[in-house]
Amino acid sequence: SVPLLQAARKKNSLNLLELSEAELEEQFVRGDGPGGQATNKTNNCVVLKHIPSGIVVKCHQTRSVEKNRKIARGILQEKVDLFYKGEDSDVFKEKKASEKQKQEKKRRAKENLERKKLFKEMQQLDKE
Repeated sequence: SVPLLQAARKKNSLNLLELSEAELEEQFVRGDGPGGQATNKTNNCVVLKHIPSGIVVKCHQTRSVEKNRKIARGILQEKVDLFYKGEDSDVFKEKKASEKQKQEKKRRAKENLERKKLFKEMQQLDKE
């Protein structure tokens, strides 16, 4: 189920499982990464654990604790939804659809590149 959990964090997901605050364990820790003193002195990184499933989310996207709490809950909700619903989850379906679009875009770009190469070759032949 680990690859499924990596599909989380997609926008506009509908029909997600609801999380109750009783099922959550929340901690505030010091964030890591760039930021120097602003990062090293403040505990604005949120670590959120869903106790029944054991899924843990760490969020340190902003300097605001409240924004990080909100973002972490959104990410956790999507991951829990994936954990319980698997391939039936809207998050998983969105991920598959976006991957398909990406592959289609790559295929079209490759075709266009081939057409351009052929066109240049034809121009070279016409000049000779």
